[in-house]
Amino acid sequence: MTEVAMTEEGNVDERPVVLRVDHVAKMFRLPTEQATGLKMAFLNWTKGIKGYTEQHVLRDINFEVRQGDFFGIVGRNGSGKSTLLKIISQIYTPEHGSVTVKGKLVPFIELGVGFNPELTGRENVYLNGALLGFTRAEIDAMYDDIVEFAELEDFMDQKLKNYSSGMQVRLAFSVAIKAQGDILVLDEVLAVGDEAFQRKCDNFFAEIKKDPTKTVILVTHSMDSVKKYCNKAILIKDGEIIASGDKNDVADRYTLENLKSEHKERKENPEDEYSLGLSEKVPTFRILPVSPQISSCAETFEFDVEYDLRDSDGGEFYIPMSVLDVKRGGVPYDCGVAFKFSNAGHNKIHFALPLSIFNDGDFKIIATMRKIPDTSNLRKFEQLAFTSDENSCYFSVRNPGTTNFAGLLNDKALHIDCLGTSRI
Repeated sequence: MTEVAMTEEGNVDERPVVLRVDHVAKMFRLPTEQATGLKMAFLNWTKGIKGYTEQHVLRDINFEVRQGDFFGIVGRNGSGKSTLLKIISQIYTPEHGSVTVKGKLVPFIELGVGFNPELTGRENVYLNGALLGFTRAEIDAMYDDIVEFAELEDFMDQKLKNYSSGMQVRLAFSVAIKAQGDILVLDEVLAVGDEAFQRKCDNFFAEIKKDPTKTVILVTHSMDSVKKYCNKAILIKDGEIIASGDKNDVADRYTLENLKSEHKERKENPEDEYSLGLSEKVPTFRILPVSPQISSCAETFEFDVEYDLRDSDGGEFYIPMSVLDVKRGGVPYDCGVAFKFSNAGHNKIHFALPLSIFNDGDFKIIATMRKIPDTSNLRKFEQLAFTSDENSCYFSVRNPGTTNFAGLLNDKALHIDCLGTSRI
């Protein structure tokens, strides 16, 4: 009986399920202490010392892939993506749950695995095909397509060790995508070869998307690839699925997860009870997003600066701010003395940043709090606080039709508007 589901348009999806991952969990045992003898092993056992720690890589993973899907799996390094692919490819066995595959699954976890440098290119194609479970007759049928795609017709009888690294990658990738399987599993293999070869790969994936009998599972860190190729996706974090379904929603959620820096745990120090950038005088100083952290060029990004200034001297102070381009580098916006305040205590200031001249990109807003006795000499100031990476604000601009080549679309001045201060 064919299983049915609903498409995004609300129609019944009658395509068969070709891959089902049902409550899959995977754990590895990492050795911590090795007994040097029987006596030590017995003592460890009596003390409850196992000699290993358990690392839970995947926890209760559930999803389905239907025939014809181009299914994306994304997540930061260490999230469990590669382990999941190895379970799907039957390289690992899960502790709990099951994986059901209907059709011939061809896994390519790492390009070139199984290649022998002492064999010729031709021999390596047949060797790799045999490792994937194809018969010689099946490899014979695929061979010409593989060689033509790799553009290595004149080199197939040379030993692989005489190939350049680019030629080896092209051959491995060609074997990967030209293998005649029902389900193709690819792990970080899209950005291979030179520009011309990448265009050829792009055309291939455009064609395979049109074939309703072919299913592709793609693991990648490129959200452009997810949005371009995939029709569904999941996001894995710490071994769990935290987003699934619409490819754009999953890609945007991944972007937000990636913008969050991996902060090192602050050492417990009784003499240092305040985090970086803060002090007894200013125990709170942070930038909080109000608008969605992924916006288009047509929108305005609004945010708050929250501070708690415990200054008995009173007086005026300034909050200089900068917008940093996270990926490309550079400072699209830098402000020195534009924002002057005199409200001590716990307050929140509301700001608005028009995005009309922004191109696609990932950005971070940082701020400092300063007393500047003489604004004609900005080098002389008293710094009261600054936003650490943890207390800064990240946002992304995603706008159809623009590129990520440059930070701004034109030479118009970028400015932040102060919309008012409220007491907390």
